Amino acid sequence: MNKKPLVVLLAAALSPMASVAFAAEDTVDIPRLVVTSDPLGNRTSDELIQPVTVIAGDELNQKRASTLGETLDGLPGVHNADFGQGVGRPVVRGLQGSRVQVLEDGLSTSDISGEGADHAIGLDTGRADQIEVFRGPATLLYGSGAAGGVINVRSNRFNPEFGDSPRVDGQMSYGLNGHDRQGRLGLELPMGDSFVLRTDYGVRRSSDFDIDGYQEKGQRFGRKDKLQNSEVENDVFSITGLYKGDWGFAGLGYSTWKTQYGIPEVFLGDGEEEQEQIRAKNDRFDFRSEFNDPLPGFKTARLKMAYTSYRQQEIGSEFDDGAFVESEVETRFNNNETEMRLEMVHNPIGDWQGVVGLQFNDRDFEAEGEGHGHGGGHGHSDGFYIRGNDTRTVGLFVLEERPTHFGRFEVAARVDHVRSSSDNLSEDRDIDLPNGDELEQAASLSSRSFTPFSLSAGTIIDVDPAHHLRMSVTRSQRAPSAEQLYAFGRHAAAGTVEIGDPNLGKETYTNFEVGFDRHIGAFRYDLTTFYNYVDDFIYLASRDDGTGQAVEIEGDTLVVNEQRNAKFYGVEFGAITDLVEGPIPLSMRLSADHVRGKLSGGEDLPRMSPTRVGIGFDTSYADWDFSLDYRRVFKQTKTAVTENNTSGYNLVSFDASWSPASLKGAQIFLQGRNLLNEDGRRHTSFFKDESPILGRTLYTGIRFDFGG
Repeated sequence: MNKKPLVVLLAAALSPMASVAFAAEDTVDIPRLVVTSDPLGNRTSDELIQPVTVIAGDELNQKRASTLGETLDGLPGVHNADFGQGVGRPVVRGLQGSRVQVLEDGLSTSDISGEGADHAIGLDTGRADQIEVFRGPATLLYGSGAAGGVINVRSNRFNPEFGDSPRVDGQMSYGLNGHDRQGRLGLELPMGDSFVLRTDYGVRRSSDFDIDGYQEKGQRFGRKDKLQNSEVENDVFSITGLYKGDWGFAGLGYSTWKTQYGIPEVFLGDGEEEQEQIRAKNDRFDFRSEFNDPLPGFKTARLKMAYTSYRQQEIGSEFDDGAFVESEVETRFNNNETEMRLEMVHNPIGDWQGVVGLQFNDRDFEAEGEGHGHGGGHGHSDGFYIRGNDTRTVGLFVLEERPTHFGRFEVAARVDHVRSSSDNLSEDRDIDLPNGDELEQAASLSSRSFTPFSLSAGTIIDVDPAHHLRMSVTRSQRAPSAEQLYAFGRHAAAGTVEIGDPNLGKETYTNFEVGFDRHIGAFRYDLTTFYNYVDDFIYLASRDDGTGQAVEIEGDTLVVNEQRNAKFYGVEFGAITDLVEGPIPLSMRLSADHVRGKLSGGEDLPRMSPTRVGIGFDTSYADWDFSLDYRRVFKQTKTAVTENNTSGYNLVSFDASWSPASLKGAQIFLQGRNLLNEDGRRHTSFFKDESPILGRTLYTGIRFDFGG
């Protein structure tokens, strides 16, 4: 019997019994963190039916890392899929890429992270003031891109609350591993009671990072203990003006994000070799507003708009016996995206209160470069492996909630119209396979239109003043993404040859969810179980070359977008108990999660998140705060065809901070990560066999927040 899931289930089973040890009247002052991406507004994660994790304040400062995936890694149900230190994409319940919608202040980041596992998410986690993680299908509120979950990264840029004096905040840090230098400075300038100007600048510079052992799985010679070609550079800047009054507020802002990072790969300095680097930049204009009593029958209107211009280059550098020969831009990307979202919260109708909304997105994606680069003699013609395409989406949604004698009941519905059209090429594409077969894609493809329709119903039952029971069922649909429809050819930086299918249909998710929590008292916990059945699930499948290995074309792995029924099921558990009170308090945290993903024939899906359990302790004394964490990531043996197993590993980390009154708003901190210097491989990553987790490192720095 597989014992890994039993660890999670045992912890969950024991938690209700453990709560008996604490008196029901014990109370703990827990900050009220409003989920700002919830369209009803003014609700906390404890008041929402869908499981939502909110991190802010000291917890966010401890978890904050250079990428979003690394920041959220370890939260129940959330893993990281990295591609070196420049890329960290969140994986929610085993789903990633274009199925996990990442929002910045409530609207899409509008990057191209869905078009390649080596592409970074175009935002700065250093600017985050609060991060909200919706686990499970959230298509009803945010459309097709939210079939796996939604992550909203909220900054302070459009917060209508501000003081009457200037405020300066930021952080500077240094990491021993990779000489990782990071800094951020933010400035808030109130100009009277109604207007505020906010600006910030952030920077990161690193060299190659240290690891334990050889970089590539199975490597026996070459450089050891170094993740070659893993250096990172980031620069971010924003400026925002916000005006408020009794009527509400309106804010207009500009931000820019620029990154350059290497794709880690072994470099031996022998013969002909190549290294890949990625440079990306976006320029973004945002408008946010909220109006009180905008129309008869409505108490609040929120309008959000963004225009993003995203540019990326993939650069290949050639070497001969270790000597540099030349560099060239292999691929260029342009992605121009406009998004608008209107939410109208209506006055109560009987016992019902709710919101209706309209969302619009127009995306123009272009790529040019080395093309498919395989077979057919066409060489570098007609651009990147995904041809240029335009996608336009219009969505209408409604969410209604009413109190009941046992708690609350909620229903929601959404309908979208998605139209996707691709550019015509000068000639057909074709790829020669090693067995002599040939794959083809026509030069001209027909436009595709989809009408995803989603419904949900759920309830919160107040079992008693301390416990909630949550139950929900969601039927949601997702349109295939552009890379799933139009991919055809070599993705150089990712080391794959990816084949799309222009005839793919919609995915349909039927998700059942049950949660039970204790939200007050000295012992608090949250247990969630889910079962998600997917009709016509789209996945990247490797082809067996007849020897149990994946088919390769000139060293790149062939992966094909296929569609079959699938199911996902799992359990998530988190708890905290206050063991000791007094001048030296002590709290203990527990966490665990497990997910399985299988096709209808019983085969395991690739890159599924492994089971994890964790325990942590928090204490403080005088001006000091301390945390110690241990997490066990179990081996993953439930693998897809041609996919390798991944060994388990242990992660130990600590955080210490000193906040004396004499520093007047500043905090000096020290953090340790992977203290055991483990050679771990993330099973969720396409790049796990070429890039392990980072080795042991220490970070030290200062955070500050003055004025306001």
